[in-house]
Amino acid sequence: MNKLHTQTGYTSAASSEVEINKVLRNTYMLLAITLAFSALTAGIAMAINLPYGVGLMMTIAALGLIWFVLPKTANSAAGLGVVFAFTGLIGAGIGPMLNHYLALSNGPTLVLQALGGTAIIFFSLSGYALTTRKDFSFLRGFVVTGIVVMILAMLVLMGASLFGYYVSAFHLAFSAGVILLMSALILFQTSAIIHGGETNYLLATTTLYLSVVNIFTSLLHLLGVSSD
Repeated sequence: MNKLHTQTGYTSAASSEVEINKVLRNTYMLLAITLAFSALTAGIAMAINLPYGVGLMMTIAALGLIWFVLPKTANSAAGLGVVFAFTGLIGAGIGPMLNHYLALSNGPTLVLQALGGTAIIFFSLSGYALTTRKDFSFLRGFVVTGIVVMILAMLVLMGASLFGYYVSAFHLAFSAGVILLMSALILFQTSAIIHGGETNYLLATTTLYLSVVNIFTSLLHLLGVSSD
């Protein structure tokens, strides 16, 4: 009886490990594809010189998709379409910002530096979480609180900009805070996957995708301000 129980436990553990590896593999594969798709839509937006206001509306629509639509479709085939719609809109929304930076004298260098920095941060944090297998679930409170604070701070900064107020120190602090928060989110989400806390690769992909995009845009802002 004990032998049977032991064998059953081994089988269950092996099955769980296979499922975790499957979610992990699907997440990183879809993340790579969606980032490439976003680069394509960003390129199109840049080519047609998409207005900043339209890009902002696309970004808001994309956030609406993952807040209200994806949770209802994450366990169906329709969820995959929602993920691509979301990442496509985000990519197009970034297009006007990229055009702005590329118009600077050192714009291409800034964009490449931001891309390189984002890659280093993402692969370093993901690699650390994967190799150490450390449980970062303790970051949940920090991540949730940080996201709420980030949204509120973003609204305040946007409102201040509309009235002609721009304080570079606050924007720099905000960008640095976003990078710290998104770094914590990468650790938290990767840990959730490898410990079985996240079993839906669509939700995991969108979380990591948002982390990567926010780190990239924040790094670009920091580099742009330090450059000029």
